[in-house]
Amino acid sequence: MRPAPASGGITPSSGVIHSNVRHAAAFTVVGNHLAQHRGLSLVAVGLAVHIQSLPAGAKIGIKVLAGRFPESETRIAAALRELEATGYLHRSRVRLADGRIVTRTVSCNQPGAEAPVLTIPRQRAARPAAPETPAPAPPPCAPEPAPLPAPVRVPAPTARTAPPPPVPRPQEPTPEPHRAAAALLADLRRHSPQLALSEHDVRALTPGVATWLERDAHPDSVRQALTTDLPVPVKHPAKLLRHRIAALLPPPLPGAAELVPVRPGVIVIPLQNCDRCDRAFRSRHPGHCRDCRAGFHAAA
Repeated sequence: MRPAPASGGITPSSGVIHSNVRHAAAFTVVGNHLAQHRGLSLVAVGLAVHIQSLPAGAKIGIKVLAGRFPESETRIAAALRELEATGYLHRSRVRLADGRIVTRTVSCNQPGAEAPVLTIPRQRAARPAAPETPAPAPPPCAPEPAPLPAPVRVPAPTARTAPPPPVPRPQEPTPEPHRAAAALLADLRRHSPQLALSEHDVRALTPGVATWLERDAHPDSVRQALTTDLPVPVKHPAKLLRHRIAALLPPPLPGAAELVPVRPGVIVIPLQNCDRCDRAFRSRHPGHCRDCRAGFHAAA
């Protein structure tokens, strides 16, 4: 298929060249204000186009969209928040006639524009027909979400009453692990910009990371444990890292003697050194080996 020439009949020598075929069915009209929006991510733009192409009543929950696309639930939730903040999506809690509270979602193809008022004609009856009754229009698409109705009261989440876990401390504080731990914490913002810590936070969290290093944890393992699966957005990076340092702290590595397997039912008698000839023998108590004890009896 040859590309269609640009406006004016001239095909550009560089840049994108469109090859357009007019759609006759199964298409969606999307405004350039959405397709070329500078404040939305690519995930949010694609999600808005997908939602606008769905029929009325289609399910667009986070789990439904995560099952349809390869993006994770975290990225889809963040994209929905972007669309809600820019007015392309409006979500509100409403109470039904049976008392249930549901979430009503309205997709807006042009934020800020008023939706037309729909009219529902009544069926003819024997008596004169009544004038047409206007049906309630969906809420206008605006960046600010509409307030909840007065009867609906959603309880706030329970505040955290337990104190945060203490930062672990190394058994033998030495300067070298502390320097490495402080450098690792200060370098986290290169891998995850939302984990930008202040100098005070680095000093407070350094003993915890030094404890990880004291227990032979590799710096890459520590960095991965602190930066994987971060919430969106990260409101308190220091509190998040404090929790992960304490909750994910690995145990000390076992010694070589603790890794020797012992068969069930077998009693292992420890080795002792003879007090006279320094020969090794098995006994529960220190003393002399069999030959030295036999020599003592012969001499007696």
